[in-house]
Amino acid sequence: MTMFQEFKQFALKGNVMDLAVGVIIGAAFGKIVDSMVSDLIMPLVGRLAGKLDYSGLFIALGQIPAGTVNTVDAIRKAGVPVLAYGNFITVSVNFALLAFIIFMMVRQINRLKKSDPVAPVAVAATPEGVVLLREIRDSLRREP
Repeated sequence: MTMFQEFKQFALKGNVMDLAVGVIIGAAFGKIVDSMVSDLIMPLVGRLAGKLDYSGLFIALGQIPAGTVNTVDAIRKAGVPVLAYGNFITVSVNFALLAFIIFMMVRQINRLKKSDPVAPVAVAATPEGVVLLREIRDSLRREP
């Protein structure tokens, strides 16, 4: 079997394709949650906390050059190290919401998958005559 055939067999298995679809949908879903956090939730949290914009909170870890605009991006472009804790807060809230939403989805899917337990199927006992014939057959095979 050539390497291409092995790769084709691997790539076309159902699990690999399901994983690829899951990753693509997960990335798109992550963008939706990121937008929800940064565009809807964080502005509301900022307003409740005194009209703060968390994404702009930072501590410059060096001397800011004169004439540099006081934003995270401008200070980073000036080559000054920045501790952007506001962005960290936003990303943390984003992660918490995404984890909670995925937890709720998995919980609902597991709830839908649950069904009544299937009763075990009774296996009929092998008739005694068949058992004896099998024993005779096996003993004949063992003799030279």
